[in-house]
Amino acid sequence: MNTGTHEKWEYVLEGTGDILQLAIPAIACTTTLIKKDWEGSKQFALSFGTSLIITHSLKKIIRKERPEDRNLFDAFPSGHTSSAFSGASFIQRRYGWKYGKWAYLGAITVGISRMEGPDGWHDIWDVLGGAIVGIGSTYIFTSPYTTEHMEITYSTNNSNYMIGFRMRF
Repeated sequence: MNTGTHEKWEYVLEGTGDILQLAIPAIACTTTLIKKDWEGSKQFALSFGTSLIITHSLKKIIRKERPEDRNLFDAFPSGHTSSAFSGASFIQRRYGWKYGKWAYLGAITVGISRMEGPDGWHDIWDVLGGAIVGIGSTYIFTSPYTTEHMEITYSTNNSNYMIGFRMRF
């Protein structure tokens, strides 16, 4: 079905991207609360906040014009994409690839929606810039989640015995 000059799937894709750019970080934050992972909550707040500040600062500093001569100068980096990739990379970095791969799939969908939606708000460089900002801010502040804080080890070799103790803070 064609609605004007755009097909229906383009509108669905753009709407999906609009939802996922908020849903992915919301899921990341909610996960820290459900797990009572207060350190993760702090790390998420720092990484997501940094991503937002960098994204909107770069938009003001760089002033790249949006595609299709819209006379809007805030294209780089894509805010939708930096938000989605910040949430996705937090999930992956903190809780592993088991969950992160699905979050990244959603974030990639957001990036595609910004280029291929009916309004075509961004080009590939804007989307890649947003992804780099989102992922980069996460990797600055986020460490992998661990429930094991203490470990006792035992090792033997011939007549030598060794007991070890390790504690993570």
